[in-house]
Amino acid sequence: MAAKPSAPVDEPADSERTAVFRAVKPGAAKPEAAKPSAPAGGAGDSERTAVFRVPKVDALKPDAGQKSKPGAVKPGSASPSASAQAPAPAEDGERTAVFRAPKPEAPAPEAPEAPKAPKASTFVPLRTDGDGTTEAKPKPPVPPTPSVSAAASTATERLDRSDRSERTTQQPLPPKPPLDMLADLTNNPPPPPSPLRTAVRRFKIYAPLVVLLGIILAVVQLVRPLPEPKLVMTAKSSYTFEGAMPQLPWPSEGQAYMAAAGLGTLGQSGEQKPVPIASVTKSMTAYIILRDHPIKKGEQGAMIDVDKTAETEGKKNDSVNNESTLDTVKEGDKISEYDAIAALMIPSANNIARLLARWDAGSQEAFVKKMNDTAKELGMTNTTYTDPSGLDATTVSTAEDQVKLGLKLVEIETLLDITKKPNWVDPSGKSWRNWNGLTGPSGALGIKTGTTTKAGGNLLFAAQKKIGNTNQLIVGAVLGQHKPSIIDTVLAASKQLMVGTQKALDGATVVKKGDVVGYVDDGLGGRTPVVATADVQAIGWASLTVTVKLADGGGAMPQTATAGTEVGVLTVGEGASQVKVPVALKSDLASPGIGSKLTRIG
Repeated sequence: MAAKPSAPVDEPADSERTAVFRAVKPGAAKPEAAKPSAPAGGAGDSERTAVFRVPKVDALKPDAGQKSKPGAVKPGSASPSASAQAPAPAEDGERTAVFRAPKPEAPAPEAPEAPKAPKASTFVPLRTDGDGTTEAKPKPPVPPTPSVSAAASTATERLDRSDRSERTTQQPLPPKPPLDMLADLTNNPPPPPSPLRTAVRRFKIYAPLVVLLGIILAVVQLVRPLPEPKLVMTAKSSYTFEGAMPQLPWPSEGQAYMAAAGLGTLGQSGEQKPVPIASVTKSMTAYIILRDHPIKKGEQGAMIDVDKTAETEGKKNDSVNNESTLDTVKEGDKISEYDAIAALMIPSANNIARLLARWDAGSQEAFVKKMNDTAKELGMTNTTYTDPSGLDATTVSTAEDQVKLGLKLVEIETLLDITKKPNWVDPSGKSWRNWNGLTGPSGALGIKTGTTTKAGGNLLFAAQKKIGNTNQLIVGAVLGQHKPSIIDTVLAASKQLMVGTQKALDGATVVKKGDVVGYVDDGLGGRTPVVATADVQAIGWASLTVTVKLADGGGAMPQTATAGTEVGVLTVGEGASQVKVPVALKSDLASPGIGSKLTRIG
């Protein structure tokens, strides 16, 4: 098949030759000459080499009558690919260079290499054969060179994968200081470290934290519950009466003991050793009954059934048995607790004492055990009870122990209401005389007499003295009076002791009205003074020291209150005879301020 003629080209006058570049398959060209018929740039060629050949000027002209031979390149003709890409020769006969770029071979994916700089092109001079054909000298194969852009892209991708792998396997770096981070962001290196810069940096870092912590602490301090206000005493906690200890008229025999309720002991006489106390024993029986079965003021208490034994024992008040009994009770009757205590303490009825023991404990033996247990509780260490009435001589005690019991008895209003009566009328209408002759005009309050041949005359008594607004109670015991008549002897000795004690008692003003005796502490440093609302008078005798206490009124102390509000009580002495005076605020009690709340500790 004949090749199509090329477009006519005007040759230049000087017949100048130009280089024609044609890419051939490496290895296709023989050492002697390159075959022009080899296809240039066929598919699947892995490597191409540029061959430069300069054809004759006349060879570029088309030969109308010549057919192209396969495998050879005619003068003036080119391969289809070359002729398609080569520009038409100029009319002046100038030859133009036609070249085809070799196809770059893709880099091996398994072993990418760093990009290499492209080598400079090597030009092979063309020679003209005798027949007018142009052949290229063989050229050593050139290794494929990947394009710069492809190699750079591959290298960049490999570096990115390596960087990501390294970042994921390493531990994160600790954060930099704020100022260093700011320097990195602004591309300004941090200034060199110095003590001043370090101090400034630390201040900028920690100052906000300190401020935040201070705000949190302030809020916590403000919302915390306020402490409970407390009453604190500033007055003296005791007062001592001037003078020497008074000398009382003590009995010449036996033993005696004298004390004032809430104040202490005035003294004693004789040896405090256990001796029979006869019917004084009934004082303990009455104490246990009223303690375990209290009677409200104006009431009669429980109703007690009279049994056969009580009726039978009531007949023992004759000259043969010589017992004190209540002979008006009968089996099946009922007697009130109040009347039973009266029969026990005024006519000293032994049969009623035993009836009460059985009613309370179920048996006399069980009740006797309660009597001894109670004696231990009261500190009566030298006392032993063997029966509830005291008829047995084995029931023994001391004057001191009986005064300890008497100080508890004077606190029972119902008992004193009974024992201070000169006489008592039983349910049947019979009147009974009180054996304690100190009651009535002498001012004694009872408590109980006890006389037997072996025990002699014995008396546990109580009295009072009015001092100011207080009735001061005194309690004494005289035991072992054997001079006849024993009842009269013990009453006389007891009266002298009672009157001597009443004379020794006196009052002294410890605190005057309006005096500051303490303050209310709000727990945060605030103090509001409190004053006595009346004169506080202590009761005692010469050389006696009494205690002074300040306490709240039993309720919760207010957080705020106006001046004059009573917030506590000032007490002098102990027990039933103590003197009590209310105390009030001298000024307004205000709630703690914000400053106090913020600065409180604990």
